[in-house]
Amino acid sequence: MTINRRDLALSTLAVSALALTAPALAASADEEAVAKKVEAFRLAQIAADPKALGALCADDVSYSHSNGRVEDKATFVTNATDGKSKFLSIEYKDPTIKVVGPAAIVRFHWLGEQEMAADGKKVSTNLHILMNWQKQGDDWKLLSRAATKL
Repeated sequence: MTINRRDLALSTLAVSALALTAPALAASADEEAVAKKVEAFRLAQIAADPKALGALCADDVSYSHSNGRVEDKATFVTNATDGKSKFLSIEYKDPTIKVVGPAAIVRFHWLGEQEMAADGKKVSTNLHILMNWQKQGDDWKLLSRAATKL
């Protein structure tokens, strides 16, 4: 088999293009994986599913609310599923995901409505959310969350 300069140049270009796109493909695969976790988290919040919420959170999660209250994993899961209120809807509008190494920065506009169990009162929330996800092994876990009232 004879290899000429043209074949060598084309091979070099193909390998270079592959090397440049491989990180981009990995980032988009990670972004897609994080997007699926974010959606699973939203659905688990609406369902008030303690098992699902616990599985999505890192053991060291720091979950902060728009009123300044900060919860660890056990407290967050307990409070999110205690039945004192029920989410009627949660919408994550205009999400952005940026993967940086083993971390993902997720931001979105939260619009939610919940009903209080005690009196049936409906409460709307309008927040900006920042979530930080960490890749642990092959899985993405919520490491921190912060909310700001809008």
